[in-house]
Amino acid sequence: MFRLTSFTLPHTVRGAAAALAARAASTQTASAAGSSKAKPQVATAEPVTDLSSEEAIALDNEYGAHNYSPLDVVFSRAKGLNVWDPEGNHYYDFLSAYSALNQGHLHPKLVAAAINQTQTLSLSSRAFYNDIFPAFAEKICQTFDYEAVLPMNTGAEAVESALKIARKWATDVKGVPSGSVQIISACGCFHGRTLGAISMSCDPDATEGFHPLVPGQLKVDFGDLAGLEATLAEHGESVGALLLEPIQGEAGVVVPPDGYLAAARALCDKHNVLFIADEIQTGIARTGRMLAVDHDNVRPDIVLLGKALGGGIYPISAVLADRDVMDVITPGTHGSTFGGNPLGAAVAIAALDVVAEENLAATAQAKGEAFRARFAALRSPLIKTVRGKGLLNAFVMDTEALQGASATDLCHMLKDEGVLCKPTHGHIIRLAPPLTITDEEMDDVCERVETTLARLEAEIAAGKHPVPQADPDAPPPRACERCGRADGW
Repeated sequence: MFRLTSFTLPHTVRGAAAALAARAASTQTASAAGSSKAKPQVATAEPVTDLSSEEAIALDNEYGAHNYSPLDVVFSRAKGLNVWDPEGNHYYDFLSAYSALNQGHLHPKLVAAAINQTQTLSLSSRAFYNDIFPAFAEKICQTFDYEAVLPMNTGAEAVESALKIARKWATDVKGVPSGSVQIISACGCFHGRTLGAISMSCDPDATEGFHPLVPGQLKVDFGDLAGLEATLAEHGESVGALLLEPIQGEAGVVVPPDGYLAAARALCDKHNVLFIADEIQTGIARTGRMLAVDHDNVRPDIVLLGKALGGGIYPISAVLADRDVMDVITPGTHGSTFGGNPLGAAVAIAALDVVAEENLAATAQAKGEAFRARFAALRSPLIKTVRGKGLLNAFVMDTEALQGASATDLCHMLKDEGVLCKPTHGHIIRLAPPLTITDEEMDDVCERVETTLARLEAEIAAGKHPVPQADPDAPPPRACERCGRADGW
C-alpha cells in the first residue's frame, strides 16, 4: 500500500513549493528507456507519493470515474518534451495534453510566474478588482487584436460562454425571436463534454443517455461550402452563429480545403451570422500561426482560447470579441468565481510571453513541415496519409494494410519505444509534441517511430495480426443521429 509523504498541511505546502522551485531550477540524470543516445535530464523534487505505476493504475481504477481509457503509463515527473514514470523510465510526450503543453512541461518562466503570484494573491473573485487580470486582458486583446476578453477556466466553459453570447446577440442585436436562435456546427466537431457542447456532437458515445439535448442545432459537413450556403439560405434569418474548429482535432486532425474558412466567413457576413473559431486546441502557435484561422487570413467575430493559454500550469480560457458583440453580456448574465483570477492571469501572461519570445509559431511551422515530409517520403505501407499543420499532425493508417492490427496496437508499441501518443477512431494517430521540441529530440522520436512501423509491418507479414472473422451477430456501426452516417464521427 502506498503512503503519502505527509498528511500535515505545513509539509504539504512546503513540499509543493519545493517541487515547483526545484523543477524550475535544477536537474539530474534519470533513467531513459529505448534509446542509446544521451539520457535527458530531469528535475528532482520531493515526491508527493511513493506509488509505483502498478499501484497508481490500480487506485485510479478503484476510486476514479471510468470516463477515460488511458494507455498504461503513469506520469510522475516531466520537463519539456520528456516524461518519467515512477520507476524512472523515460518517454517522449507526443500528445502534449491535447495541445495544452505548447510551451513544454514545466517551462521555467511559467513555473516562476505561478510561484510568485501564489505567494502574492491567488483569488479575488470578480466581485472586486485585482491588479493582474487587467494586465492580462490588455495583453491578450492586443496580442490577438480584439477589443474585449471574457475570462473563464476551461475550454468547455469558453464554448458555453460563446454559445450564450451568440444567442444573446442574435436576440438583442439581430432581432431573432427569443427561443428561436439556431447555431450551426460541423459534423465531426468536438467542443467539449458539457451538455451544450455534446448537443452539437455527432459521437453517439457523447450523446447517448444524456437527452434531452440543447435544441437549436443545425449541422453541416466540415469543408462543404455548398452545404453551408444552402443551410444559411434556408435558415439564415434565425441563425446566430457558425461555430467551427479551424482544424478538427478529435476527428483526426482534419484540415479543411484551402479557402474554406475565408469563404465561410464571407457567408456569415452575407447572412449577418457570427463566425466563432474554436481555437482551444489549434490556437497559440500550435499550427504554425498564432491562430489557425491566420492561415486563411480570417478574423472571426469570436475566438475561443484555452489549453496552452495556461501552459499546463493552470487552467485558463478566454473568449475574445469586439465590443459590439461582447457587450451583450452585462452584470448578472454571465460569470465565473475563478474566471480571471490573479494566478491564472499571471500564468497566461507568461505563457503568451514564452510563445512570442521563443518564436514558437515559426518553430511549429518549420518543424511540422519537416515532420510531414519525412514520413511522406518514408512511404510506409501502413500509413495512408500524413496530414496536419504546424505541429498538429496525424497518421491516417491504412486499415487494409494493418489487417488485424489497429492504431491502438501501434500506440502501445510506440509506448514501449518511449513515444507517447493516442489513437482516435481506431485508425488515426494524433501527433502533437510541445513546440519547444529540439531538432535532436525530433530526430530521435522519428527514428523510434520508423523502427516501430517497420516492426509492426514485419509482424503483419509474419501473420501475427490476422484479419478477424466477421461476427454475424455484431451490431452495425452506430450512426450519427443527425446526419445518419456511421462515419459521421
